[in-house]
Amino acid sequence: MTEQRPTDGGPLAGVRVVELGLWLAAPACASVLADWGADVIKIEPLAGDPFRGLAWAYGGDKNPPFELDNRGKRSVAVDLRTDGGQEVLHALLAEADVFVTNYRPGGLERLGLDWPTLHARHPRLIYGSITGYGLDGPERDRAAYDMGAYWSRAGVAAALTLPGQDLPYQRGGFGDHLTGMCLAGGVAAALYARTTTGVGQLVSTSLLRAGMYQMGADINTSLRTGLPTTAASVRATPNPLLTGYRCANDEWIWLLGLEGDRHWPGVAAALGLEDLRDDPRFATMEGRRDHAELVIATLQECFASARRAEWGERLDAHGVWWAKVQHAHELVDDEQAHAAGGFVEVPVSDGTVACMVASPVDFAGRSRYTTLAVPELGQDTELVLLDLGFEWERIQALKESGAII
Repeated sequence: MTEQRPTDGGPLAGVRVVELGLWLAAPACASVLADWGADVIKIEPLAGDPFRGLAWAYGGDKNPPFELDNRGKRSVAVDLRTDGGQEVLHALLAEADVFVTNYRPGGLERLGLDWPTLHARHPRLIYGSITGYGLDGPERDRAAYDMGAYWSRAGVAAALTLPGQDLPYQRGGFGDHLTGMCLAGGVAAALYARTTTGVGQLVSTSLLRAGMYQMGADINTSLRTGLPTTAASVRATPNPLLTGYRCANDEWIWLLGLEGDRHWPGVAAALGLEDLRDDPRFATMEGRRDHAELVIATLQECFASARRAEWGERLDAHGVWWAKVQHAHELVDDEQAHAAGGFVEVPVSDGTVACMVASPVDFAGRSRYTTLAVPELGQDTELVLLDLGFEWERIQALKESGAII
């Protein structure tokens, strides 16, 4: 048995979080809290978080998505349907500051783990809830996943689908990570509020709400104007300086000329299109909008003639803003991504250290991030219960009854 304890400090050092989460959203939130220094205890069913079973997709010996959202935690395996399991959980909650869950509301009520019940028993406890569709309403218990409530229902998939084309497939954790980060911020605010009130509170969000916020510009446009928004190709933009262009060797570059009049002279000079720059038809944002098809076609022909690196140097020389369009695997070797703190070294179960993606908030003067490896199922059950004051005889009885492993 290997003891794991968080030792790296951080702004949430001394805060204990109990996570009752499956798959991604609540575990993602708790992982961020662990990165911020909290002691996170992950409560798992005896069969384990089903997310562990995804290892088959990566060859069976690694599970990179699970590692990302569960490093820095300790694992306690409990059957909450048993009296013994409930005893263990409430012993943990009595010592905890935060409870984070993404179980459905009805299931939590059946287990006696809904907000009103836990608040009455543990009044200082901050209760962090992530649901698919919210805590109220006729669909509060509808099964979700972020592919349903965030990607599909909230309008994200439709916004990225060109008319007549198939829907794009969602990447793993696309909405879960945003939603988990939202709840982490809410939990931090509730912890601050408790320093004044001494009382915990319910903090909640949902995959639907996070998706709606992500799509806020489109939804607010519909609210305020009544106009629908539709997906568009990079060739359909009204601003030819705020879109993507294909360079030689099938590389893409994205121009960032939101202030089109500011960047138009530089773009034209970098591409050797001085005649276009001086053409009165294209001198203003309105003119380039009215002739966008011609401007885009002309710029695309130029960009296709050379590699992205060459165009980047030219654009930089003329003060034009732009960005590479990269695939995820290219980030692994991106010097700036490393310099910006996008990766962290994490111990893994075989005793080595692995490079993983870092959560996106840093705190000055603190190293990144966790000293804990991704836990094996139930590896910390005995030590955590001993810390809570359970005697060995009681722990053994709980094992024999099937309440823990």
